[in-house]
Amino acid sequence: MSIPFLVIIFLAVLFFASALRILNEYERGVVFRLGRAIGAKGPGLIIFIPGIDKMRKVDLRTITLDVPPQDIITRDNVSVKVSAVVFFRVMDAMKAVIDVENYLFATSQLAQTTLRSVCGQAEMDDLLAEREKINSKIQGILDMHTEPWGVKVSAVEVKQIDLPVEMQRAMAKQAEAERERRAKVINAEGEFQAATKLAEAAGIIEKYPMALQLRYLQTLREVAVENNSTTLFPIPIDLFKPFLSAMESKK
Repeated sequence: MSIPFLVIIFLAVLFFASALRILNEYERGVVFRLGRAIGAKGPGLIIFIPGIDKMRKVDLRTITLDVPPQDIITRDNVSVKVSAVVFFRVMDAMKAVIDVENYLFATSQLAQTTLRSVCGQAEMDDLLAEREKINSKIQGILDMHTEPWGVKVSAVEVKQIDLPVEMQRAMAKQAEAERERRAKVINAEGEFQAATKLAEAAGIIEKYPMALQLRYLQTLREVAVENNSTTLFPIPIDLFKPFLSAMESKK
């Protein structure tokens, strides 16, 4: 076997080795032939012409994008720092490569500006209490703008809201005052219910005077059970009525 033939075989093997590419199940390869896109290939084994074809790989798995803390002034003029996390994936590899220079960087910048815009339009109380509404609004805006890039934003979650120390103290005082107010209202309602029951009991005793004597006897029984050295003798109020009547007649 001559040397030129061996060289030819070596070059052929080298050519085919460089022309073969293996793409995973979650990857797609956008192939450009002389600068013109001919389609997205994969997964599996693909063949392209070295020196003429160029390929860019695109990952189709869900990407977790961490949005760094953004300085935001809410609608009620409170300065806060808000961070979030965005979940998205590439649905169309051709659009992700051709229609945008860098879809990762573009999505990141769009997420930061949208986060500042949406949170800046909300008040601080809404920002803390209605996170689901804020998340849904940001996700809708991002998905609308990234759709032409072949990118689908599946979810957005506001991760952390950092409040100034002064605002944290003010909120703590407000929460404490609210708890004290609820305690006073509950105490007042208890007093009102107790007074209502006492008034009903007084009405019943007024209709049945003997009930008062029974109450005296029950009180003596309770004192005796506790082994108390103090002895109580109930004195009927009727014994004092003649004296009270005499005093009123003298007046």
